[in-house]
Amino acid sequence: MEYYYYSLVPTKTGAAVAVFLASIVVLLLGSTLRRAGRRKAVKLPPGPKPWPVIGNLHLIGPLPHRSIHRLSRKYGPLMQLRFGSFPVVVGSSVETAKQILKTQDANFVGRPRTAAGKYTTYEYSNITWSPYGAYWRQARKMCLVELFSARRLDSYEYIRAEETRALLSSLAVAAAANRPVTLKDYLSTVSLNVISRMVLGKKYLDDAEAVGSVVSPDEFKKMLDELFLLSGVLNIGDNIPWIDFLDLQGYVKRMKALAKKFDRFLEQVLDEHNAVRAKLGKDFVPRDMVDVLLQFADDPTLDVKISRNGVKAFTQDMIAGGTESSAVTVEWAISEMMRHPKVFEKAVEELDRVIGKEKWVEEKEVQKLPYIEAIMKETMRMHPVAPMLVPRVARVDSQIDGYDIPAGTRVLVNVWTIGRDPELWDSPDEFRPERFLGKTTDVKGHDFELLPFGAGRRMCPGYSLGLKVIQLTLSNLIHGFTWKLPEGMTPEKLDMEEIWGLSTPRRDPLLALVRPRLPLHLYNN
Repeated sequence: MEYYYYSLVPTKTGAAVAVFLASIVVLLLGSTLRRAGRRKAVKLPPGPKPWPVIGNLHLIGPLPHRSIHRLSRKYGPLMQLRFGSFPVVVGSSVETAKQILKTQDANFVGRPRTAAGKYTTYEYSNITWSPYGAYWRQARKMCLVELFSARRLDSYEYIRAEETRALLSSLAVAAAANRPVTLKDYLSTVSLNVISRMVLGKKYLDDAEAVGSVVSPDEFKKMLDELFLLSGVLNIGDNIPWIDFLDLQGYVKRMKALAKKFDRFLEQVLDEHNAVRAKLGKDFVPRDMVDVLLQFADDPTLDVKISRNGVKAFTQDMIAGGTESSAVTVEWAISEMMRHPKVFEKAVEELDRVIGKEKWVEEKEVQKLPYIEAIMKETMRMHPVAPMLVPRVARVDSQIDGYDIPAGTRVLVNVWTIGRDPELWDSPDEFRPERFLGKTTDVKGHDFELLPFGAGRRMCPGYSLGLKVIQLTLSNLIHGFTWKLPEGMTPEKLDMEEIWGLSTPRRDPLLALVRPRLPLHLYNN
């Protein structure tokens, strides 16, 4: 008897087709059963059941670290999620962080392919998003040995001192006007001036120095703000690749437009530097980090040649990474201190006793200020700039705590949750710098209860510069001014909500009234 749907086919041919299709069905069924058997043998971490297509994306709110924090409290310190088409594992404890970032660091050193990495970093050419391999290893070595070496950072100490003095002078001028200042604007300016002088050789926020630039100071700042935003967005196409072409949120269009603006700017920067190098010839001595990068690009002995786009990608990476993190941390620190006046009093007492009221704090003196350091660490615990470290990817099949992590799984470490673990921290939701006094806990990737810069191979290579800028800026802001909230606002009413992006700054910038507390001649820049 012939199958109904082959009734129009000659009998022998129909039988042959039926046998062929039946064989295909058997083969597919066997393959499916084998895959199912393998899946049953894999023990994945616990987690919420994913929805079709979107996975668990419906559980992620505008502050992903907080959403994932709530989920981890239900499912445990090692949790399996699904973001669209991709499995995601989240570590939310010291033990899981240590496995991911130290013990099995080599297994989890990959990076996911994202639109931000593709469009804003010259096809993953910077150190943050470049895939693990010879190019990335060379870039990391370049950063550690040359760009952020202790010798080079020390040689730029005068820049950090000059820009800090300029910050203090500008705040004193604002204080004379007797109106609230938006602290973030001042902090962003000093951070950007420091990093642009170190990396680019001049201040691109200075109208006089930016003459002839293809971007104005205002446009330069807007470009960076856009970069910070787009580098941290949850882009649907990154998680559901088959609808990426639709660009449903419009992020990719904005990334492409931003990339063109940055490329025009960076092309001009490289042309200006190459012109100086050509003019001086053999007498040329590198003045800034772009000069150093261009020398590397000319080095024929490198294992992997650095292209012009690579130089631009590293340059942009250093500008962005060195600007936002220090400004955000210092703003959170001052905000917390304004909510806790006794912390302010203790910090001022330490500064007056150790530094005195006749001078500013210098970089070499910050190590004499343990309470200021404790304030910085407590701020980083409660308000890490990157509450979930930059995502990694499992390069090989791995195991953590008896659970399987298949190759290709995206891996997150939620340092925000670790910073609020009641088993690690007494009263974790309270701002208490004293908890760090007399303890050796550091922020350099050795102590996994405090990881503002990450740890392991993928740790932020510029953390030492960030620490210098944060400590110098914070100590002098406390030393040089009294801080009060605008009239009608009390410490209890100070809004401490945050927003998500490349960093996690205050949702509403801090407004404050400042008054000089040192002799006025010190504020003359």
